[in-house]
Amino acid sequence: MEDSADPMREQEDNASNNNVHHSCTDQTYLNEKIVIPETGRAGFSFRKLWMFTGPGFLMSIAFLDPGNIESDLQSGAAAKFKLLWVLLLSTFLGLLLQRLAARLGVVTGLHLAEVCHIYYPKYPRCILWAMIEIAIIGSDMQEVIGTAIAINLLSSQRIPVWGGVIITIVDTIGFLFLDKYGLRKLEAFFALLIAIMAITFGYEYVVVKPNQGQIVKGLFYPYCAGCGRAELLQAVGIVGAIIMPHNIYLHSALVKSRQVDRSKPSEVKEANMYYLIECSVALFVSLLINIFVIAVFGAAFYQKSNMDVYDVCAKSGSPYLHVLPKDNNTLEVDIFKGGVVLGCYFGSPALYIWAVGILAAGQSSTMTGTYSGQFVMEGFLNLSWTRFKRVTLTRSLAIVPTLLVAVFQDMSSLSNMNDILNVLQSILLPFALIPILTFTSLRPLMHQFTNGVICKIVGVLITLLILTINAYFVVDYVEQLERVWMYVIIGVILLFYLFFVFYLLWLSCVVAGVTCLNTGQERRFTYEILQN
Repeated sequence: MEDSADPMREQEDNASNNNVHHSCTDQTYLNEKIVIPETGRAGFSFRKLWMFTGPGFLMSIAFLDPGNIESDLQSGAAAKFKLLWVLLLSTFLGLLLQRLAARLGVVTGLHLAEVCHIYYPKYPRCILWAMIEIAIIGSDMQEVIGTAIAINLLSSQRIPVWGGVIITIVDTIGFLFLDKYGLRKLEAFFALLIAIMAITFGYEYVVVKPNQGQIVKGLFYPYCAGCGRAELLQAVGIVGAIIMPHNIYLHSALVKSRQVDRSKPSEVKEANMYYLIECSVALFVSLLINIFVIAVFGAAFYQKSNMDVYDVCAKSGSPYLHVLPKDNNTLEVDIFKGGVVLGCYFGSPALYIWAVGILAAGQSSTMTGTYSGQFVMEGFLNLSWTRFKRVTLTRSLAIVPTLLVAVFQDMSSLSNMNDILNVLQSILLPFALIPILTFTSLRPLMHQFTNGVICKIVGVLITLLILTINAYFVVDYVEQLERVWMYVIIGVILLFYLFFVFYLLWLSCVVAGVTCLNTGQERRFTYEILQN
């Protein structure tokens, strides 16, 4: 066997012991366990819901990071309210997946990366870890871009974007020490950042006053009359921005922060119920914020030309005229230009309030990205790094290319990078979907909380939907290539991608078939088969 210890016995010990703590003193905030009080009566309790509240809101930050905000404003400007139903559907699919992630953590006492370490062979496990690390670094780059642009806007461009990129190094390290003040205080800080986003983007919504009837129609009537390539790519971007692969790994770990007696199925069932309610509320809040952004740009800037916007900005005396093109092409907006045009149309307060919201989005997602990386590394590699080492590695990998683009390219290049990173999240999503669907369907692992037939069918349909979306994007991208060597590189990457996806699917069938044996000796035999 690969590891000297018995991993199956270790899994059972972890699942039955709620007070296990890491020996390292510089671990994530999960060293602290929140005790759930007994209410003395059966049924729903708001007091218990309050004690379970926290992990879902930390998880929901990934639905509100700068990449999401940019995807929202671009889809609003490009398609008005026609893609709101894509946002609603993506958020609902995200809820289903996050529910599975939370259930895995509650039932087993292990997060998804730890379960992958137990059931997957060494080399596929390492490749899977690398894929999730790429997703984390890509998300981290979006957070750096968003924070740097927000700082640039708040300073009236006195601090250049590359200066804002450098500042993100300092503030990230500072935020790492917040969890030393207690888990509930940390969760309250995240709730504050979400509230800032709701207030700032809600302010823009009230000022713009979009048509409420059209918004409702866009949410519940799946249509896109007259949509072309640009709108379809925006739809792909929404899915990639909303459902992030590393967020599934993160949520399965966050729920371990509550003390649950896993030897009592009634307590596990209760915890699953409260986490589902909390997750639903958190994602509903994130949905409202995303709707605010799409509605604002859909109502104010749909089918506006660059010259239309330039004329308004010139009349308002905007100091940002130099970044606005003077032609009759359709307006294309990003996080930076979005703040500029809001300031032109609705006054400078709209610009600064927008920048504050983007800053809150960037800072909150920075911390959750750091936690995701910590859990993924510890789980897949059984390797514990200090938070400082961890953030130094991922932030360096994110900052170096972003800084180079910020120094040597213009703002539109940063926006293009953000678009590519959104699609990257969608491409890497199967590497979280397949494991979470596999392990939550294993009865020896999940016992009575195994996925039902309907849940399995829905999970398979979601996976097929994501693969179809990715296939469309690849075909569209390849059609734009002009050089033969680009086709060769894309072809090699695509072959590796498809091979590994189908290998994971095959491995999932092996895991599902072999682990039908559920005694202790037979489960150990299962592990030996998979490792050898």
